[in-house]
Amino acid sequence: MSKSNKSQVIRCKAVVCWGEDEAWKLEEIQVEPPKSREVRVKLLYASVCHTDILCSTGFPLPLFPRVLGHEGVGVVESVGEEVEQVKEGDVVIPTYIGECKECENCTSGETNLCLKYPLSFNGLMLDGTSRMSIKGKDLYHIFTCSTMSEYMVIHANYVVKVDPSIPLPHANFLSCGFSTGFGAAWKEFNVQNGSTVAVFGLGAVGLGAINGARIQGAVKIIGIDKNPWKKEKGEVFGMTDFINTEEESDKSVSELIKGITDGMGADYSFECSGFAPLLNQALEATKLELQVDELLTHEVALEDINKVNELLKQHDCVKILIKI
Repeated sequence: MSKSNKSQVIRCKAVVCWGEDEAWKLEEIQVEPPKSREVRVKLLYASVCHTDILCSTGFPLPLFPRVLGHEGVGVVESVGEEVEQVKEGDVVIPTYIGECKECENCTSGETNLCLKYPLSFNGLMLDGTSRMSIKGKDLYHIFTCSTMSEYMVIHANYVVKVDPSIPLPHANFLSCGFSTGFGAAWKEFNVQNGSTVAVFGLGAVGLGAINGARIQGAVKIIGIDKNPWKKEKGEVFGMTDFINTEEESDKSVSELIKGITDGMGADYSFECSGFAPLLNQALEATKLELQVDELLTHEVALEDINKVNELLKQHDCVKILIKI
């Protein structure tokens, strides 16, 4: 593409949600060129997170129309002025939070909650405007990006360059859920070698926590889920013991965990289900090789996006890959 073409508006397909609980629709949208410190990315793959479902219901804010998707991988198609982190042709994934490396939080070494590039909820670029539109109407994105689109514009501080030799469908899974769980075990809580870990909920976040705990040297990793199919998935990522809450209803989960650990309980508990009552159970139970390819259970084309909601209800669904 010539330099002049890269300064033009691109027409492309994207998944748009028009209102609360409305069906997702594949629409033709317009994506503007990047402004200063922004990049335009040609998306190759995206995946579905339950947060996409929540946002389509109006959580945390009812911002519509909205282009969905916050997990993805793509190639930088063009860059705006003052962009130094990446260049055209780089393979990148989006992130929730940027890093200025100068603010109090970035320099503390204790948190990644950058004060200059925080988690955004307004569905717009940092300057309060949108680079995406449909029929003259601005489109909101999810947090910092919209990956269920053939193209998107994102601030350069919200992308991370990845090794292009990594299988791109797998790199796509590193954008959100799996990394959240893995980072919790690895960085946030620094699980100690020889420890016992309990993980509640074996979706992408939980499987990431299991994998992170294994990498850290945990000797007993207990997975808790009501879906028996998750047992096999958990073992692939490093789980040593499995509790099926549907089969063990006569005892509390914390009691079952203490039974597995000779009454001692776990050194670390990670609640990854989002089911509030399990938080107490996790507390009561308490005393770098990534198998991200095992996250993939289903694949759809962008044109078949309406199949996603039904696939998410299937017992054997962990992550859905959207091929763009």
